[in-house]
Amino acid sequence: MEKRALVLGGGGVTGVAWTIGLLFGLAERGRDLTRADLVVGTSAGAVVAALLTSGRSLEELYEHERTDTSGDRNAVVGVRVLAGFALAAWWPGGRARLGRAALRARTVPESVRREAIAARVGRDEWPATRLRIPAVEAATGAVRIFDNDSGVSLIDAVAASCAVPLVWPPMTVDGKRYIDGGVRSVANVDLAAGHRTTVIAPVTASGRRAGDPRVQAKSINAVVISPTDAALTAIGRNPLDPGRRRPAAEAGRAQAAEVSEREAR
Repeated sequence: MEKRALVLGGGGVTGVAWTIGLLFGLAERGRDLTRADLVVGTSAGAVVAALLTSGRSLEELYEHERTDTSGDRNAVVGVRVLAGFALAAWWPGGRARLGRAALRARTVPESVRREAIAARVGRDEWPATRLRIPAVEAATGAVRIFDNDSGVSLIDAVAASCAVPLVWPPMTVDGKRYIDGGVRSVANVDLAAGHRTTVIAPVTASGRRAGDPRVQAKSINAVVISPTDAALTAIGRNPLDPGRRRPAAEAGRAQAAEVSEREAR
């Protein structure tokens, strides 16, 4: 029997909300994507992956996105951050250069960021479901894939994959500091090779070629779901704005109807 994978891409706190809303809406229509053999989570997708495998229901997770922003800090993904991601994607050595800049940047302490991730994830044990969570070593640009056998805490792995460079501090795991897994690829779809795969990508990173989930998905015959224009309007321009979590979640749930109708044709 062919194994199934669910790939969850990055997209900030609004990406988390939209993804959970979409998954909840699909489950309401009889398509529960959370029953996958493998879940790959990058950046915000790592948060969603940890939540989906925590034993909490999709309805509970959805209502939480609509009603609670207590653990979030306001932050902005500015031009400098976007330029850094572009540099990492196109220029040899760009990941390491961005990582070193992140090591020098003034941000909140690592302990504060880890506490925020811990509050969001709520557990530190890896689940029975197979998870893959990528992050990028700040000093070298090397990619590390954390999984159930890595011997690190789940919270540390998620925090490393969510460490948006120049916004949040690089996070320490096993004595090395890591930045956002999205620096390698916004969804890292290739980590699900060999599985029947659905990709949920709040951000598609148009123009990043190999890092674009739509490009990667073609190589493994995966299906990609990304926000509609209406959902993008609800999500807003700043993916780190906690005030957009509710409209993003509701837009994801509404989009599930369109996805189900399209697939039924």
